Amino acid sequence: MTTEHTQEPQEQTGHTRSGHTRRRFLAGAGGVAGGLALWSAGTAKAASGGRVAVLGGGVSGLSAAHELAERGYAVTVYEYYDTLGGKARSMPVPGTATGGRADLPAEHGFRFFPGFYRNLPDTMRRIPVAGNAHGVHDNLVSGTEALFARADGRPDLHFPLRRGTTPPRPGDLTLGWIRDQLLSVLDLGTRLPAHEVAYFADRLLVHLTSCDARREEVWEKVAWWDFIRAEEMSEEYRTLLGIGQTRNLVATRAEVASTRTVGRVIIEALLLWGLLGRGMDGDADIDRVLNAPTSEAWIDPWETHLRSLGVGFVLGTQVREVHYDGGRVTGVRVSARDGGDERTVTADHYISALPVEHARGTWGPALRAADPQLARCDALQTDWMTGVMFYLRTPTPVVHGHINCLDSPWAVTGVGQAQFWAGRDFSRDYGDGRAHDCLSAIISEWDKPGILYGKTAKECTKEEVVAELWAQLKDGLNDAGRTTLRDEDRLGWFMDPAVTGLGGPNPQNREQLLIHPTGTLYNRPTARTKVPNFFLAGDYVRTDVDLASMEGANESARLAVNALLKADDSDAERCRTWGLYRPPELEPLKRVDEVRYRLGLPNTFDLG
Repeated sequence: MTTEHTQEPQEQTGHTRSGHTRRRFLAGAGGVAGGLALWSAGTAKAASGGRVAVLGGGVSGLSAAHELAERGYAVTVYEYYDTLGGKARSMPVPGTATGGRADLPAEHGFRFFPGFYRNLPDTMRRIPVAGNAHGVHDNLVSGTEALFARADGRPDLHFPLRRGTTPPRPGDLTLGWIRDQLLSVLDLGTRLPAHEVAYFADRLLVHLTSCDARREEVWEKVAWWDFIRAEEMSEEYRTLLGIGQTRNLVATRAEVASTRTVGRVIIEALLLWGLLGRGMDGDADIDRVLNAPTSEAWIDPWETHLRSLGVGFVLGTQVREVHYDGGRVTGVRVSARDGGDERTVTADHYISALPVEHARGTWGPALRAADPQLARCDALQTDWMTGVMFYLRTPTPVVHGHINCLDSPWAVTGVGQAQFWAGRDFSRDYGDGRAHDCLSAIISEWDKPGILYGKTAKECTKEEVVAELWAQLKDGLNDAGRTTLRDEDRLGWFMDPAVTGLGGPNPQNREQLLIHPTGTLYNRPTARTKVPNFFLAGDYVRTDVDLASMEGANESARLAVNALLKADDSDAERCRTWGLYRPPELEPLKRVDEVRYRLGLPNTFDLG
């Protein structure tokens, strides 16, 4: 197992959970000749539709492959890693298994499936799992509470995640009712001054009743920090309602985060409508996680199902350049991940499903000139949001849901994972039998000094990051009357090997996350490009969910497939997409606001 003396597990590149290696993959195709054949998009099973090359095997790429394969297209997915799933995949910690157990499970960071996700859950229902009536979707389980942990002896905020006991009937939702609910929640266990609570509630009413044009043309340009006037308020206000609502969820700073994104997705869809149970995935609760490590519960069954549909996979492959000539994409130059064995793959259609920071490097000048929105993607920003898995001697669930360490300078969130894995016995199934739990913690702020060394996370070595993170977790979770985390319980840790060079002059993170500073919306591309056989999928693509998330990745894939079907003049059924919930009771107020906006007037409830 990863011990405190061997602190840096290496990425496992030779063997994957699915039992594939590049050598075995090539050998299975008949040696060298068979291996070269794998570089053609024709590796997928012959189908009634055309051939599609999907660049990237993360959530967006697999979602696109799924929709296309169901519609008769021959699909081949090209993936950089030796396993599928992108940032969502599990990563077994090499060399930690004994006694017939599996290696300790690890991930880029914990998975979170809010109840307002609709597109991704639909896909999960269509991934068969033996014994599950609704496929992978039945592997989702609910967190029933949330803990907002405070440091320095301040009382924690412990919330049950349940819907309102007396929600209004359809048609009876009023602004007065909403305001009362907000005031009651914000007054629960906080030290917020009453006038600040009232002001914040009023600001939310402004956003709730703003028309689409005002949101896109005004609030998209206003930082959440400024919209709620955080700089003029108390430290408690800034911590709870500024930083705590943005940095920990979308890895962007409240000082620069778009009000449109924060207000529309985090405040409305996640919190307000989630508590009311409106616009949700059936009877889903607000907070859901998987009942096993992500690859076991979701990605592995997905791969198996896609292979059964005829989807081909070429793993360990880096996309180098998308070739453009004569108004179309003519091929894609790819190589083995180590840089050797370059080839050009061809297909009838191409979907770029790489993360934006990798995708834009594959678009040459000619392709960018063919569609100016590709060049605008250079303005999109990404940041670090990466976790550490702590393996513990004793079960340490802390809370039956997610933890938010509100006062941590590194914006730390976490979840005790083993409590949700009902079909697993952690010590029996993983590692060497000593670990009974895994506390998955995420660092969202990598550029502020910590409490232990006074250095930013990027300035620390990996060992210092782990020690600092552990100290910040203890600072939030341990107090005078409670010791939740004990040093003697900690057996080892794991960090995504995509993070390299920590403590040196040039730290790198290959797996970053799109962030949402003001103006981001204007640079996000559509799934359909001006090149008739080239499409975009990924959480940076413009979608209704408007958030860097697995839901956005899945929705973008559906949009890309629909655009491809239209370009191909296909009569196949289009992919259904779900947008964020819009309460009908507020639509008349939004129409009034649209008139006021066109007249140059502020929102009715905007008192400044």
